[in-house]
Amino acid sequence: MMFFASDNGGPVHPSVIEALTEANEGYTGGYGADDVTARAVAAVREVFEAPEAAVYFVATGTAANALALATYAQPFHTVFCTDTAHIHEDECNAPEFYTGGAKLTLVPTTDGRMTAEDLRRVIAGEETRGVHGPQRGPVSITQITERGTIYALDDLRGLCAVAKEYDLPVHLDGARFANALVELGCSSAEMTWKAGVDVVSFGGTKNGLMGAEAVVFFDPEKAWEFELRRKRGGHLFSKQRYLAAQFLPYLEGGRWLDLARAANASRQRLQDAMEGMNDITFAYAPSGNMMFPTMRVADHRRLFDAGAYYYMWDGDLDGAAEDDRLTARLVCDWSMSDAALDKFLTVLRG
Repeated sequence: MMFFASDNGGPVHPSVIEALTEANEGYTGGYGADDVTARAVAAVREVFEAPEAAVYFVATGTAANALALATYAQPFHTVFCTDTAHIHEDECNAPEFYTGGAKLTLVPTTDGRMTAEDLRRVIAGEETRGVHGPQRGPVSITQITERGTIYALDDLRGLCAVAKEYDLPVHLDGARFANALVELGCSSAEMTWKAGVDVVSFGGTKNGLMGAEAVVFFDPEKAWEFELRRKRGGHLFSKQRYLAAQFLPYLEGGRWLDLARAANASRQRLQDAMEGMNDITFAYAPSGNMMFPTMRVADHRRLFDAGAYYYMWDGDLDGAAEDDRLTARLVCDWSMSDAALDKFLTVLRG
């Protein structure tokens, strides 16, 4: 199946199903008071080289982002994020809701990434109205960005340094954390707390889990407030072990990295074949498991007619001329088969 709409649409890794079946045996404590959750917390701490980190599991990325930000943002604060951030474009004002009214202040981007200079300028522009305006709050960084681009470690350090200049905490939206990590070839610690990140939404659903994300606080003093907010927000599962159990096979033996490498390799194979084919260009430099090719309408129509499934990004095929050029978003997941890639490229070649 030529399914490139989202890595959310892919299957759950078989090891996760097995772990859930195993966790389903017998009785245990609820609300996280169980051995499965304890082992999953320890595994996440080991991945981040952070033995004192507070680790919590929720079912969705929106919950992870909104609750993490709410723990650091008062209702009179503003959260600094890019104009393409998921918390701005795709979470139905959940951060504003869970923070009790904090707003988002947008930092401009050209390829989904903000620069340290632009972040500093935007932060400096706030608190110019005293009590009448929003107060400075957390900085939220998306890695991988919503345009498929990745911050280099020096870029992350630079953004965090700007935040620290103003004594602001830093949140990392890591829905595709693993894909960025294997692309950079660094450690989880290097991409988070060693760079200056205070809390990370550690995604798993897009990389083979059934539905589980971890929120990792490198400052354990925020743990109790997060627990209260998670409960009050309706995201404390009574059968917590079914969220936690998904992380055990995921992290075991570096499987989470292997799955991300597979997804990234599929994107790279597509990119290598498409470069120079049919005058295809890319709206943003492809990286991780996501790409934005700009192709002729005739190419898009041929692919859709053959059963390809992906999202158009900057226009509708209806009424467009065959030689018009429109951009699509293609996302590869861990399970993408060589047969699907071969078929897609064969159809594209015409």
